[in-house]
Amino acid sequence: MHIQQKLGVSERRACRVLGQPRSVQRHQPNKSGEEEVIREDIVRLAGKYGRYGYRRITALLRAEGWVVNHKRVERIWKEEGLKVPKKQPKRARLYLNDGSCIRLRPLYKNHVWSYDFVSDRLHNGKKIRMLTVIDEYTRKCLAIRVGSSLKADDVLDTLSTLFITEGVPNYIRSDNGSEFTAKITREWIGSLGVKTAYIEPGSPWENGYNESFNGKLRDELLNTEIFYTLKEAQILIEQWRRHYNEVRPHSSLGYKPPAPRAIVKDKKTKENEQIFISTH
Repeated sequence: MHIQQKLGVSERRACRVLGQPRSVQRHQPNKSGEEEVIREDIVRLAGKYGRYGYRRITALLRAEGWVVNHKRVERIWKEEGLKVPKKQPKRARLYLNDGSCIRLRPLYKNHVWSYDFVSDRLHNGKKIRMLTVIDEYTRKCLAIRVGSSLKADDVLDTLSTLFITEGVPNYIRSDNGSEFTAKITREWIGSLGVKTAYIEPGSPWENGYNESFNGKLRDELLNTEIFYTLKEAQILIEQWRRHYNEVRPHSSLGYKPPAPRAIVKDKKTKENEQIFISTH
């Protein structure tokens, strides 16, 4: 309600007495579509990270590219009736048949691989899927298979190629998706002596290495590129994968890439370098 309505005086006089610009009284708040989008993201993150308060959610929003302060997030948080539960039921951790815990930690190269699916859309709205495979110890992205739809056969085809080029891992960690738990997948992986480490349903943090990688893929590429065709998506995603492995600094690796590109100089190049050094 305007101040002149409260005091029964004109707007001009009331603003003069209060020392307030008249434009303040005439300002109409303009809520853009951004408010609804950020509200959806806050609700999504609050549902995914049930033990996080609005300050941690603010940090996650900033990590996803939002420029937002914690006061705005707190306001929306309260409007949506969000809160951190005081108590949550404890859950027992699952174990493999051989007695080893699914939350095993990678100790060396090819000890534990993990894979997962990521979804995105082309410019025309058509959905595409990506199968990401990483070595948890080296942080190297072994493959990103892109297709309009990916099934158990595509998972097997990708793994068979990697087993030849990278070696065979001891464990493969994944969620309980049908492509990973299919009988043909489990039998084929088991026949090669590879053990499966399925995470507990609804617990993506137990596949933390791959979840972290998928977040970087979305933040650094999928959220910044428009794909017009499936082929364009395949090419750009493969280029990003190579950059991720060979160039991108990783804080967990002392700000070095997982697999820096080795430069092999031929004999002619070495001779030219020796001539340059001797003449300078």
